[in-house]
Amino acid sequence: MSQTIAPELSFAGPAMGRPDPVLLWDTFNAYQRTAALDAALDLDVFTAVAEGHRTVPQLAASCKGSERGVRILCDYLTTLGFFTKKNGEYDLTPTSAVFLNRHSPHYKGSIAQFLNMPELMASYTRLADVIRKGKAAMEGSGTVDPEDPVWVVFAKSMAPMMGPSADFVASLTNGTGHRKVRVLDIAAGHGLFGIAVARQNPEAEIVALDWPAVLEVARENAAQAGVHTRYQTIAGDAFQVDFKGPYDVVLLTNFLHHFSESDCVSLLRKVHASLKPGGRVVTLEFVPNDDRVSPPIPAAFSLIMLAGTPEGDAYTFQELSRMFTAAGFGPSKIVPVPESPQCAIVTEKK
Repeated sequence: MSQTIAPELSFAGPAMGRPDPVLLWDTFNAYQRTAALDAALDLDVFTAVAEGHRTVPQLAASCKGSERGVRILCDYLTTLGFFTKKNGEYDLTPTSAVFLNRHSPHYKGSIAQFLNMPELMASYTRLADVIRKGKAAMEGSGTVDPEDPVWVVFAKSMAPMMGPSADFVASLTNGTGHRKVRVLDIAAGHGLFGIAVARQNPEAEIVALDWPAVLEVARENAAQAGVHTRYQTIAGDAFQVDFKGPYDVVLLTNFLHHFSESDCVSLLRKVHASLKPGGRVVTLEFVPNDDRVSPPIPAAFSLIMLAGTPEGDAYTFQELSRMFTAAGFGPSKIVPVPESPQCAIVTEKK
């Protein structure tokens, strides 16, 4: 005979103006979610379920794990919404079926290799020290150290997350169709944004700028996309190297948030000088509202910059607009990226 035990206390939560102990419990234990999802990806549990291994004995055999461990892991993942469970059998939810099954063309499990890197997570174990100092606890300049190997991992693992946004960002460059355009992709990483422009426009020539080891990944992706004959590279520090302009378009995707406002203005002045008259910059960023606490994901991104950089931040649209104006650009417009927490900022050279 089964029995469901109701909690002794039930609080309406902070929205009703009452204390919420569940918020404390969930937040203190949030690290367990990360660990469980990492373990499930390492054991390939989601793919095993997709292949028809639905019971604990079947999953334990497929994943080479203990039945006790697999049962507890899968039950926990069920509470999080990654599995459903009925009559002792597990099944994938739409989220896990699309994003966590290796057979899915939209598999995104690789992003854990970057987001959950020990080097990145270490700062959060001493976050109070980070807050006291106001900058990353990592040695040097955190993730903005020259040729930091973390960006090779980023380039190799984050493409599945960025791919869906790349086509949309490319569509904003005014470089689609069959018009000759020269595009500079700053901090290209995996290269998908520049590659998307090249795929949309067979007349586009792309110049990708990043550290040498990162550019190896971008070149491989360009070759796989069949655009390598129109894909060139510049290796080095975006603040120091010659951009070799002029360009019709400059892409600045997920880069400005690593630096102080003054450093961003300095870079943008260099970008302005590299553009042809009427040239366009398309920037991709996490952009919080002016209150800095909404929407949740862009607002929370500031903490990532606090933990990983000396002076980076999630900038509001007003702040980004001010930077572009200070660098000599005309007005900026903000465009939400579909199915993404990010926004694109489109700015033209006067």
